[in-house]
Amino acid sequence: MKVGPGGGLATSLATEAEGVPFRFTNDLDIDDDGNVYFTDSSTKYQRRNFLHLVFSGDDSGRLLKYSPITRETTVLSRNLQFPNGVSLSKDGSFFVFCEGTINRLRKHWLKGEKAGTSETFANLPGFPDNIRTNEDGEFWVAIHARRSSISYLCAIYPRVRMFILRLPIPAKIQYLLHIGGRLHGMITKFSPEGKLLQVLEDSRGKVVKTVSEVEERDGQLWMGSVLMPFIAVYDLSLGPTTDHPL
Repeated sequence: MKVGPGGGLATSLATEAEGVPFRFTNDLDIDDDGNVYFTDSSTKYQRRNFLHLVFSGDDSGRLLKYSPITRETTVLSRNLQFPNGVSLSKDGSFFVFCEGTINRLRKHWLKGEKAGTSETFANLPGFPDNIRTNEDGEFWVAIHARRSSISYLCAIYPRVRMFILRLPIPAKIQYLLHIGGRLHGMITKFSPEGKLLQVLEDSRGKVVKTVSEVEERDGQLWMGSVLMPFIAVYDLSLGPTTDHPL
């Protein structure tokens, strides 16, 4: 949907692609021509059922493009596992998006010889949520939680996943908080080539227990979370080295 800078009633732009309705639209970015690149995390599960999406290993997610000229939505990639954050490169030649369930970033080329193809950009130590490009063309990635032995077992043994899904609500919520990993915020920065440049984490979970969004502006990182009732701000002037506490 689209809403003007003054607010008001939103206008619906698209509700389906190839005859398949959107179920879990998640994140987007817009190029200079107004094309909207966005993810539909699943064609089977909605936002409220995202634990089922994770534990079932659902791979019905799609990467999509909406054209403001033709007003049509096309599928750029399919059979993705929980596609989420999307962010264009500084030069607009590609964008990077997250595959949350399998802890991976993928690069989708828009220009050049590889246009229309995707490849692995980086493998992550945890479950990515959103990704944002800074003024230098680097990519900040919000990681909800680190992987752990529990998440590894869930990945290779479907029965373990199904057992957790049958747990009572409080137990599911507890797992949701951890997603099988350690409960503390973590963000990483990558170069346009996919090289790891920086890692920041609140290893004791004192302030930022989980991170869903990170945005760099004027030497500061602004962080949000689906679980925290506040926005956290980190001053990047504390230094360029890795492993700074948030």
